[in-house]
Amino acid sequence: MKALTLIGIATGALALTACSTRMENDNTMSKAPAATVVGEARSCIPVNQISSSRVHDDRTIDFKVGRQTYRNTLPQRCSGLGYDKAFSYKTSLSQLCNTDIIRVLHQVAGSYQEGAGCGLGQFVPIEYDKSTKG
Repeated sequence: MKALTLIGIATGALALTACSTRMENDNTMSKAPAATVVGEARSCIPVNQISSSRVHDDRTIDFKVGRQTYRNTLPQRCSGLGYDKAFSYKTSLSQLCNTDIIRVLHQVAGSYQEGAGCGLGQFVPIEYDKSTKG
């Protein structure tokens, strides 16, 4: 089976948005916008339906799948993710799952180099709070 490699590069990172600041388990502040959970967490999301991803910090990525946004809070801090805001993943399945590993992409001299590998968490369906922009 052929492995599928996709690169998720967060866009709009420079946009000024109202963000919540909550404490994460490792005592760092989350930069993810405030959101409300609107359903049950999922272990996987379909790769072919991911239209965008947005990295908020070293532990939080929002994935847009159709009309739904899924927040993935990584179980451990992923060094450099929040700074570089880019990652790659490889999967031989048609889904991205909480058992998959992402790799931080560092831009060096106009090209990307893979960095730290980090495990994903559950995909939690969210809606951004009305006071924030997602």
